[in-house]
Amino acid sequence: MNDHELIEKFNHPDSRNYAFNLLVRKYQQKVYWHIRKMVIDHDDADDLTQETFIKAWRGLENFKGESQLYTWLYRIATNECLNFLAKKKRRFFLPINDITEELSNKIESADLISGEQIQLKLQKALLTLPDKQRLVFNMKYFDDMKYEDIAEVTGTSVGALKASYHLAVKKIELYFEEHDN
Repeated sequence: MNDHELIEKFNHPDSRNYAFNLLVRKYQQKVYWHIRKMVIDHDDADDLTQETFIKAWRGLENFKGESQLYTWLYRIATNECLNFLAKKKRRFFLPINDITEELSNKIESADLISGEQIQLKLQKALLTLPDKQRLVFNMKYFDDMKYEDIAEVTGTSVGALKASYHLAVKKIELYFEEHDN
């Protein structure tokens, strides 16, 4: 069932729950991994995925179809991630380096992230990026999203996204050079 049909079914009270269950099944994995790459921790990613779909449930009847459904969901998930990370930093009054170290330790102990050294190094390099830059890198590199779709999710211009991605790549290259062992 395509997204347009899902929205139509959702807008009918008799098939609303059925349509939403189909939507969750269709997008849950993508949304989960989008969030997981930002927050690292499985439990946090699970919670934020659930919050994303709760917000989607509440807002879906107002969805106008001006964007693709998955970019709309990614935008909700992205905002949940950024709010979560900002709240975490404020709650613990931690400087960015402490948060990076905490997430880095979670990467090493996470069983769902490949333990290969190069992958581990890339994940640690990503944690050194500002949250929004990491988000852009993840969507472009891992999710293979087009800049236009990322722009829709983030509300940022394509030119700014290209610059952000380029800077992220340069910072990751520098991290690899500095941590060559």
